[in-house]
Amino acid sequence: MDITIPVLILAIPFFMFLLLGLLGMKMSHKLAGTLGTLGMGTVLVLCYYTAFNYWFSGNPLFVDGTNRLPVELFNMTWLQFTPALAIRIGFLLDPISALLLVVIPTISFMVHVYSLGYMHGEKGFQRYYAFLSLFSFSMLGLVVATNIFQMYIFWELVGASSFLLIGFFYTLPSAVAACKKAFIVTRFADLGFLIGILILSFYTHQLDFLPMTMHPQQVLTSFGGATFLGGSVLTWALVLIFTGGMGKSAMLPLHIWLPDAMEGPTPVSALIHAATMVVAGVYLVARLFPLYMLEDAALTFITVVGAVTAFYAACVACAQIDIKRILAFSTISQIAFMMVALGVASRNNEPIHEGLGYMAGMFHLFTHAMFKALLFLGAGSLIHAVHSNNYTAMGGLRKYMPITHITFLFGCLAIAGIWPFAGFFSKDEILTACFANHWFWGVWMMMVAGMTAFYMFRMYFLVFWWDNPDYAARVKEQEAHGHHASMPHESPLSMTFPLIFLAAVSFCCGWVPFGKLVTFDGHEYIIHIDWTVAGASLAVAFCGIGFAAWLYLKKNDKPKEMADSCRWLWTAANRRFYWDEIYLFITSKIIFDRICKPIAWFDRHVIDGSMNGLAYITNSASQAIKGLQSGKVQMYIWWYLVGAVLLGVITALCIL
Repeated sequence: MDITIPVLILAIPFFMFLLLGLLGMKMSHKLAGTLGTLGMGTVLVLCYYTAFNYWFSGNPLFVDGTNRLPVELFNMTWLQFTPALAIRIGFLLDPISALLLVVIPTISFMVHVYSLGYMHGEKGFQRYYAFLSLFSFSMLGLVVATNIFQMYIFWELVGASSFLLIGFFYTLPSAVAACKKAFIVTRFADLGFLIGILILSFYTHQLDFLPMTMHPQQVLTSFGGATFLGGSVLTWALVLIFTGGMGKSAMLPLHIWLPDAMEGPTPVSALIHAATMVVAGVYLVARLFPLYMLEDAALTFITVVGAVTAFYAACVACAQIDIKRILAFSTISQIAFMMVALGVASRNNEPIHEGLGYMAGMFHLFTHAMFKALLFLGAGSLIHAVHSNNYTAMGGLRKYMPITHITFLFGCLAIAGIWPFAGFFSKDEILTACFANHWFWGVWMMMVAGMTAFYMFRMYFLVFWWDNPDYAARVKEQEAHGHHASMPHESPLSMTFPLIFLAAVSFCCGWVPFGKLVTFDGHEYIIHIDWTVAGASLAVAFCGIGFAAWLYLKKNDKPKEMADSCRWLWTAANRRFYWDEIYLFITSKIIFDRICKPIAWFDRHVIDGSMNGLAYITNSASQAIKGLQSGKVQMYIWWYLVGAVLLGVITALCIL
């Protein structure tokens, strides 16, 4: 295959970043937005063409019988350390990278189109589109990386560009704090990732993915049974690499940055939380999955972290009033679903159901990207209409925003896993894989799925069905204070078109024969719905929806009474179970007050004091003896004689 298209896929968004970043201020908002959108649209077409060729062309370069082959379209040496160890820059095409070549540009393009209306008139509009292009370039470079070091480079670029996007409203202290928080937390996680890379490359003398993943037993042999603190060094390396994924994918306890990232523009939230940054951790584990299969301990660790995170995030989402934060915690929970799917995909070094968990995790990555982007963009449409993130300022909006209402309902049905929406099929495969591994994981994740249905329809009923406030009176009050205000109304076409498109995709993409396209070992896997599991999950989901309808369909006092009956639990969930307070206590009271301040005192008074004292003594001594340098020969002779006499006396005393 010609490398022109792969090069253009990476070059176009980078060029648009440079163009809009350097010359954007000389352009009108309309021109900058149009150029950025056209650039991303071109990338979308090229990515679709590349993925279509890989899956359906029948090219012997890509397929051998029914097996899909990984191919390096190009792989150029950048830095050569040893004959065996080098850093290369290339373009890897295989089932999961082809999948992300569909997902990332699709969501990014929809966000570009949506932002034309949502960000209209905002200061820094051109800068916003430049950052979008940089983010898209970074994510595309990450998923097509041919080696783990190239992935790490783009991994850090994703972190940097997300910092710029989250902090776009840099005049707001909350946005500045949020972007710093995201950057710092993910830096700690990335340190573990880097250490894991160094350990892996030290033992294997290899950075490229294909040699490691196609011959995992050679990797195991290269470690030679090395252990550390009672565990395999390979396990330690894989767990450390996974910590990078924990940071990017907001897994417990490195999740605290994601809810605060809502301070960025809503389209940015859709881009980061739907299909791009947060799935980087899932993609990392999937990319190295043949190595993870060698170490059940690493997979068990992933499963436990994912399961605990999914339950925690679902609990917190049930008690939030900010619709973007509800969706943020929903993202954390759903990403954890994917992690659990990968964690349960192997048992005793053998894939379960021909890699069912692996396929299910990737399937859910695909479906979740579509309906979560839909939900975030729908939330943006609501915020655009009522100028508030809180559901307390909303209610009865189905009458004012029919398109947003229907499309948002589609997103809620999809994430709740209701047939025939996309989430039903991917969720069912994950639950089937969980039950195949152990009944406990199946029951646990089904419980989380029921909670998902509850909190999503809690939000849906509160926003669209709960008795609406007096919008007319609110408008009059705001106008009386000199503020521009208007009645809630449907968003413009640039915002509703992405909603309609994503709603249609969220409805039908579950019917994609995903098992034939993306599997663990390249072999086709025919998806068989386990109706026992599917029926149970549907029943649990309908129970969650029914409970939400009973509480929130119409305005009543039942939610307040329930919250009052277990106030401590409600308060704890609303405060995210005090994780931010715990981190603040650890950093402020322990690290700063108990560690940093004593170190600073020791440095200032002991280290600096010693040096300053030595300088003082030296200066004082020089001041005391400088009078000896008088220029009088008689005085020099006198001191010479005195010294000679003293020396003679000392010598005599020593002899005696």
